[in-house]
Amino acid sequence: MTEASRPSPDAMLARAQRVERETSSRGRLRIFLGAFPGVGKTYTMLSEAHRRRSYGEDVVIAFVETHGRKATEALIDGLDVIPRRRIEYKGVVIEELDVEAVLRRHPAVCLVDELAHTNAPGSEREKRYEDVALILEAGINVVTTLNIQHIESLNDKIQALTGVRVRETIPDRIVDDADEIILIDLTPEGARARMEHGHIYPPTQAAAALQRFFKPENLAALRELALRRTAQEVDEQLDEYMRESAKRRVEVEEHVLVFIDPSPFSRTLIRRGWRIAQGLRADLLVAYLRRDMSEQEQTELARTLELAEDLNARLCPLDGEDEVAALQGFIAAQGVNHLVLKHRRRGGLARLLKRPLADQLMLALPALDVHLVTGQ
Repeated sequence: MTEASRPSPDAMLARAQRVERETSSRGRLRIFLGAFPGVGKTYTMLSEAHRRRSYGEDVVIAFVETHGRKATEALIDGLDVIPRRRIEYKGVVIEELDVEAVLRRHPAVCLVDELAHTNAPGSEREKRYEDVALILEAGINVVTTLNIQHIESLNDKIQALTGVRVRETIPDRIVDDADEIILIDLTPEGARARMEHGHIYPPTQAAAALQRFFKPENLAALRELALRRTAQEVDEQLDEYMRESAKRRVEVEEHVLVFIDPSPFSRTLIRRGWRIAQGLRADLLVAYLRRDMSEQEQTELARTLELAEDLNARLCPLDGEDEVAALQGFIAAQGVNHLVLKHRRRGGLARLLKRPLADQLMLALPALDVHLVTGQ
């Protein structure tokens, strides 16, 4: 495996933790992620709760903050609401998520808004994400909301972009460990329009916000961060899926062989062969001729073989100078059904003097399917 493709220790740990969660009774965490306030995270979360309830799921509101938005408040109707815990601090009563009440009620799904919220002094736990962890451990699924500026690793970048130091942050591992992240997207123009119409903050606050945090350039930068963070999560999940799928050994009757050489294009051939093998639920083999190579060729071949091992392919070095003879014998012995080759462009005279490798193999092995991959 190359340095570029090798998963980091953190990624490997996250993968192991995700597998452990999937095989345990722990609840699942779904995060609705927004680039900035007012994109519709809470509204979407409540809408999903109504859909789940219509399917017969036991859904409750553990803590939802509507910020006085009437459309959002209307969606609370028809849903079970767990009363909030009231904590008195310096003569002021503050309402917080009542974790014990949630655990006693033990619904299938609970809604918890504003994951990065800091609890009132006197609470058992400092941060709301710590409350959510206890709920998840009890086997209750949690649907929550989060804005991109609250992710700890982005704190300095957020300050540089917006001039605002965000005080409430959550560790990146909370987002990394989430089972699902759904981006709730809104253009900067749409956000500013909502702000101007009083749909995000009251009019008295909206004017100041539009001149500060909600400036077009700030919103565009935050939106890009949110898009990138979501894409990163998708890439990691896809990479994990590909690795895990490649490791599943099944009894197969079909075998896909990729014939490579020391060129970098061989890595493209292996990826194409892997996709073909996955579609056919076939075994993947990678073959190459042993021969004298330059130092550069040895380096390229080593990188290609590392990729093949990463995709759980079986490496098959072949002896001999004649490609056709070596491949024909190997294909017949291994029962290969599909062969993936690089398309070698040849002029008319060269084709007349000697048949291409693919043609020779198909003539010798009529049952063999040959896939030619072009570099374009």
